[in-house]
Amino acid sequence: MTTSTVATAPAAAPRRHPGLRRPSLLRLTGVELRKLVDTRAGFWLLVTIGLVAAAIVVLQLIYAKDADQTFTNFFLPSLLPVGILLPVLGILSITSEWSQRTALTTYALVPRRERVIAAKLAAVVLAALASVLASLAVAAVGTLVAGATGGAGTWRIEGSLLLNAVVLQVASVLMGAGFGLLLLNTPLAIVSYLVLPTLWSILGELVRPLRGPAGWLDTGRTMEPLLTPDVTGEQWGRLGVSLLVWLVVPLAAGLVRTLRREVS
Repeated sequence: MTTSTVATAPAAAPRRHPGLRRPSLLRLTGVELRKLVDTRAGFWLLVTIGLVAAAIVVLQLIYAKDADQTFTNFFLPSLLPVGILLPVLGILSITSEWSQRTALTTYALVPRRERVIAAKLAAVVLAALASVLASLAVAAVGTLVAGATGGAGTWRIEGSLLLNAVVLQVASVLMGAGFGLLLLNTPLAIVSYLVLPTLWSILGELVRPLRGPAGWLDTGRTMEPLLTPDVTGEQWGRLGVSLLVWLVVPLAAGLVRTLRREVS
């Protein structure tokens, strides 16, 4: 082969791997669901959520009046402590990547960070839905025990109450995820999530000019109607405004920050 032949030989075409495709959002969500239970903090938090829901039902079986031992009365109280712990799960799902320094690996394997974040949010929403099912399950057990031991054991529940429970738990876990995205630090995000809304609630009670805005921005007030089957249009409006401030804004700002932050 002559020198000119070598010089003019076309460059070899790059190798293609038609079998390699980027992971689907469904697969990424499955990975994020496994991450929720792979860490000790996430695993024990999930265990605690289940135990707390069961403990609430046991306490009602012991101390509640027989007439109050109904499916609805077992179900509703179990939502409250679970709703407090779910945001912590949302925070951990986001911040654990940075606290455990696995973000470099995660975002190297999936360079489009928004897909990873979407999978994380989908995973915590599924966890919130699972928590509602867990509350329903422990309420059903409580109702069976109540019926067998002389309690009311009534199974009737309003369908709208189930929808409200889903909204309550999903909104709670997404608020936690929003704080996690915004701060990217586990202790700071947990403290901020617990302190800022509580501080606003206290100021709304103590400072007269803030009482009006507090009715629209205090999630403690705006979410309370979700524990009843009948939520009015105005109550939905107040809930929407409060979630815009405490959920949408942190999520949006946190998304921008996470997309721009240098991974090291």
